[in-house]
Amino acid sequence: MRGDPPGQVTELLHAWREGDQGALDRLIPLVHAELHRLAHHYMLGERASHTLQTTALINEAYLRLVNASQVTWANRAHFLAVSANLMRRILVDFARSRGYQKRGGDVVRVEFDEGRIPSSRTGADVIAVDDALEALAALDERGAKVVELRFFGGLSEDETAEVLGVSTRTVKREWASAKAWLLREMKGQGGA
Repeated sequence: MRGDPPGQVTELLHAWREGDQGALDRLIPLVHAELHRLAHHYMLGERASHTLQTTALINEAYLRLVNASQVTWANRAHFLAVSANLMRRILVDFARSRGYQKRGGDVVRVEFDEGRIPSSRTGADVIAVDDALEALAALDERGAKVVELRFFGGLSEDETAEVLGVSTRTVKREWASAKAWLLREMKGQGGA
């Protein structure tokens, strides 16, 4: 996508917002690789037996994006930020629908050697991270957005700065601060 003419994605986003549905059809091939990278990044943290696959996550995000035509798209980075947020919401909703709850909830605990099963708590972890991120957003909205874009969205410091309209130095500072806060919060929840 980065090899496409500068501004092509932004032009298509603006045309789509103005009601040109054909613009969306031309946009998707340009951003598909980036959407796949985002989805793959999210799915790396999921257990191997997770029933939601990368392609399904992309498709679900695409369906939700189709309904987001009235968003005032700023540029490619803004589109990716919204896509990253949608994918995170989809995974959290999926985990909640599968019966995962914070700190185990009403799930019956069975003792076994968890070291032999990779990422067995991922659904609960997704919810715990989401809860911690929501708590951070209540205290530091921009810091939470930096985490979402960097960690969940896989955006670079420069791309994150572009989306948020701040300097790269600000992103670096808020990234470090937010990570430290989240680690403390997760440890307090019995998480990380």
